[in-house]
This record gives sequence, C-alpha cells and structure tokens, in this order.
Amino acid sequence: MSPEPPPENQSAAPLFRTDQLPAIRRVMVPQDTNAMGTIFGGAILSDIDLAAAICAHRHHAGKVVTVAMDKVEFKKPVFVGDVMTIFAETLSVGTTSISVKTTVFAERALCMGRPTLVTEAQVTMVAVNEDFKPVPIERPKQ
Repeated sequence: MSPEPPPENQSAAPLFRTDQLPAIRRVMVPQDTNAMGTIFGGAILSDIDLAAAICAHRHHAGKVVTVAMDKVEFKKPVFVGDVMTIFAETLSVGTTSISVKTTVFAERALCMGRPTLVTEAQVTMVAVNEDFKPVPIERPKQ
C-alpha cells in the first residue's frame, strides 16, 4: 500500500537524510535559550547562516555574504539537549549568487528520539570582493 499524496498546495515534509552529510550538527545548550526556555530562533538562524555559507563555498573559493533569508519557517520548538542537524543543498548558482535550501531537524533527548523537522529556510549568498562588491562566482580549485 503506497502512502497518500499530500493535499493540494501542501508539499511533503523533507525527510531526515541518512545518505547526505549534514552541514552542521550540534547539541543545543542552555546559553541558546530564550525567556520561554526553548532555543532562541536567532541561535537557529545563526547556524542556518553558517550552513548556507559552508554550502556556498563548495561553489565559490572567495568570500560570500548573506543577502537574504527567505521562507524561514519555524515549525516546532527546539529544546536544550536536542541534537540539531542542518542539511544544506544548492538550489541554484548564478553569476554572483548562490541559492541554498536549509532543512533543520532536532533529535530529542540526545538522539534517543526520531529526528523532527523544526525549521526550513532558503538563503541567498553573494560572492564579494575585499570592498564587499559582488563578483563572479569562482569555482574552487580541486
């Protein structure tokens, strides 16, 4: 029996990838909490930004900066002790920019639970020179 397709206008939730290395993986600690005791969204955004930069550097050997975070959606909270995993994949490479999709999962109770999709975002990185002016993408030397 095959699973039912998602309702119209709703895509299937991304699955936790076991065939891909994550860009970032870390245990969430009390210093990352907000006043409600959950992980502060800004801490997650910071890690998303780092994951997108790591992904962008697969395509550009020089400096990259974040110019946009689009479609950021916090789906579920992250808690102290959760192991947060961020996957980053290239959506497109333009003349000066790289679009990256990030998918964030939390494994509850120090990996004793199933990975839960907690956040998704699309990040646009731009290659820049020393004056922070956009420059063409330069492929890293192999």
